[in-house]
Amino acid sequence: MSGMIYNKIILATVMEPRLFDLDLQLLADVVLMIIAVFVLFFVASYNLFNPARAMLEKRRDKIRDELDKTAADMASAATLKEEYEAKLKNIDAEAEEILGDARKRALASESKILAEAKADAARIIERARVEAELEKQKAADDVKREIVDIAALMAAKVVTASINTTIQEGLINDTLKEMGKSTWLS
Repeated sequence: MSGMIYNKIILATVMEPRLFDLDLQLLADVVLMIIAVFVLFFVASYNLFNPARAMLEKRRDKIRDELDKTAADMASAATLKEEYEAKLKNIDAEAEEILGDARKRALASESKILAEAKADAARIIERARVEAELEKQKAADDVKREIVDIAALMAAKVVTASINTTIQEGLINDTLKEMGKSTWLS
């Protein structure tokens, strides 16, 4: 009986459902599965995670470079802005200086043109005075010629009328009347 009980206990223990059903095969499978997971993790890490990390590192570097470049561009833009603002402040002074120079040149040009005009006017007046003097001399020469012609005519009349002084004085007076007083005044 005791043998039977013992068999029943063994049979009951063998037949009883176990809580986890742990046996040697299951433990071996679990250990192999854990090893396989670690191997898979390392293989996936090498083939997937490392390239992903490298890509993220490249992207981080690229973003950092772009941020640095943007900061440099901003600094450059700020300096350019300051330069342009300084130039804008100076532009009024430069414009005033340019206008002042233009005014000076205009005044110099004006005085030069006036001097040339005065010189031209003086030359024209001198030329007119010389021409008037020449015309005056020409008129005087014409009068002298007329006097000579009249004197010759008078001499011819005197010779033809004989030498009578009363007739001669009358002829001279007639000739003088014909010539007029304006001839002798010039």
